[in-house]
Amino acid sequence: MKRRAMAVGLLIGALVLVACGRESTPGGTSARVPVPSVAQHVTVAGSPTFARMTQRGTVIVGVKNDQPGMSYLNPITNTYEGFDIEIARLIAAKLGFDPQTKITYKVVPTAAREQAIINGQIDYYVGSYTINDGRKKQIAFAGPYFIAGQALLVNADEKSITGPDTLQGKRVCSATGSTSIRLVREQRLTDKIVEFQTYSQCVDQLLAGQVDAVTTDDAILKGYAAQDSQHLKVVGHPFTQEPYGVGLPHADDALRAKVNDILETAAADGTWKQIYDGTLGTPGSSATPPAVERY
Repeated sequence: MKRRAMAVGLLIGALVLVACGRESTPGGTSARVPVPSVAQHVTVAGSPTFARMTQRGTVIVGVKNDQPGMSYLNPITNTYEGFDIEIARLIAAKLGFDPQTKITYKVVPTAAREQAIINGQIDYYVGSYTINDGRKKQIAFAGPYFIAGQALLVNADEKSITGPDTLQGKRVCSATGSTSIRLVREQRLTDKIVEFQTYSQCVDQLLAGQVDAVTTDDAILKGYAAQDSQHLKVVGHPFTQEPYGVGLPHADDALRAKVNDILETAAADGTWKQIYDGTLGTPGSSATPPAVERY
């Protein structure tokens, strides 16, 4: 009964704005993270995306809404919070847009991210977006701003699943279009693969006993486990490296360079650490920002 109640609670939180294209009101921040100062008189010469933002007067950011600790729509406050959200807010502020009032968040499912950027539905995307060569053929990336690793979420009483080599015959769930589900297929970790649009749907299936494990990046899974440590746990060690980048239009080199500058400054002046400590950090934990890779 408790698991079913938790599943319903997670699903409600995830579905508040889960449809692609549905937008939230501006505002919101994560507790313990200072509101970034807004840069003045910003110019990004040669950037059509920045010109569009300036003309509109607001920034449209593609995000997730169901990843506790990373990118999560708090159903109580109806505001977004998490590490990815704070990175998105920082970028907006340093581009000259007040993150309290000038951001519109647009929820975009994993499989639709590239097309949303290509179509100009969003100005940039921040949401556990792994940089890889295949995606670089369609869009551009600034960053990375965080390094995660693929892991496994299971029920707290699960004993037979301890890592990727123990998944044969198990029902494994992940999001359609994710690098995680692709790896499961390519490495033939199991032939019982279940896909949904969102990771929260996979977690609901896990709690209901319909799948045996959920796989995606450890930062995301730790957020779900922290929400319901009585019933969920992360097992084993991360078995991939997932560099998270900011998704941008393919040809907008000027904006990509500007966002890379913002990320490098945040790493150097301590802002990145403030964001980490205020969102993902736990007592005794530490992390360092990855080096930005310009290309």
